[in-house]
Amino acid sequence: MIKFAVIGHPLSQSLSAVMHNAMFKELGLDGTYETLDTDSEDLISRVKQLKSQDYSGFNVTIPHKVPITLFLDEFDRSADIAGCANTVKIMPDKSLVGYNTDIYGFKTAIPASTQQKLKGNTVSILGTGGAARAAAIAFCQLDVKEINFYARNVINASNMVNFLRDKFPNVKINLKQMQSLSDLSDTYMLVNSTPIGMRGKAMGMSPVEEDVIKTLPQGASVYDIVYNPLKTELLQIAKKNNYEIITGVDMFVHQGAKAFEIWTGQKAKPEIMKIAVLEALAQ
Repeated sequence: MIKFAVIGHPLSQSLSAVMHNAMFKELGLDGTYETLDTDSEDLISRVKQLKSQDYSGFNVTIPHKVPITLFLDEFDRSADIAGCANTVKIMPDKSLVGYNTDIYGFKTAIPASTQQKLKGNTVSILGTGGAARAAAIAFCQLDVKEINFYARNVINASNMVNFLRDKFPNVKINLKQMQSLSDLSDTYMLVNSTPIGMRGKAMGMSPVEEDVIKTLPQGASVYDIVYNPLKTELLQIAKKNNYEIITGVDMFVHQGAKAFEIWTGQKAKPEIMKIAVLEALAQ
């Protein structure tokens, strides 16, 4: 039997196991996927456990996507560019190889027509964690002109922003205080990469007031990487004001499908994984 898991905290809202176990069943693979809630102080012991108990790989979510890089022996190009990983493969010799499938997942979830619209334009990202990095890299690959990061703690976020400026000198990258957010009239896509609105973590709240959302130009999009609940408060406000919305489910499913393929070498079926997630969200 092959064993996989997700580590992070909190994980009460996570549907990773639902998605991956549905794929094992679909392909007739003898595999299990567990949800292992892991506080920051327990990260070292958790990684040791995963290596010693014959797991073949694991996913990494909030707040470990950046710290996990300290444990990795190798990176794929995406994880190297991002400076963070959300997927780890445990090799037969117990070395750890890190991947970033969030960049692929984030980009794949954006409709092709919307991708075209972003070229040469400005986007804004709420938060500066691992998911925000993945979103920014995807935007750079889509040839945006400018990225505004809104952070609660600008000093803590400055290293990450400088890192991205070095990697992508052709894109103007700005770092602003979240509290100063009042005007989004130049923003063609607003992304929430914070946990605000997530089930079990400020559910029913929006990271941005409706008055500020309404300053987005006509035809702009709002993308929330939170997938549980499916329609967050932010997305409900955006939809009410006639903006295109992108839920976190497609990013979640596509990053998961890519991770599944890295671990097993088998082609995943994102549509099967998505049905399993939507069924679980509807319960």
